[in-house]
Amino acid sequence: MSAIKTLLLAATLSTLPFGAFAQSTIDASKTGDILVAQAATSEMADGEVRKVDKENKKLTLKHGEIKSLDMPSMTMVFRVKDPAMLDKLQVGDKVKFKAENIGGAMTVTAVEPAK
Repeated sequence: MSAIKTLLLAATLSTLPFGAFAQSTIDASKTGDILVAQAATSEMADGEVRKVDKENKKLTLKHGEIKSLDMPSMTMVFRVKDPAMLDKLQVGDKVKFKAENIGGAMTVTAVEPAK
């Protein structure tokens, strides 16, 4: 009888580390999502709208350093991922934006008014 109790106790205890591990994995993924969201926000660069070209889906920005692209400050033309972004912008607007290299083209993927 004591051998059966020992086996039952061992079987019960063997599930505890797995349960604790599963819980910590779930919590880590939630924390990871928050960190990714914070990183995305912190990667936004400062810019000033110089030209809005709705016909060609392009945006000219005078911008500060874009660390994620290892790019210094300059004025350049970007494609826009979503042409609807251009409807909200006017020459002279101060913005924060995120740009990515998509298929070899520098593309604005997010833009918002600077605060």
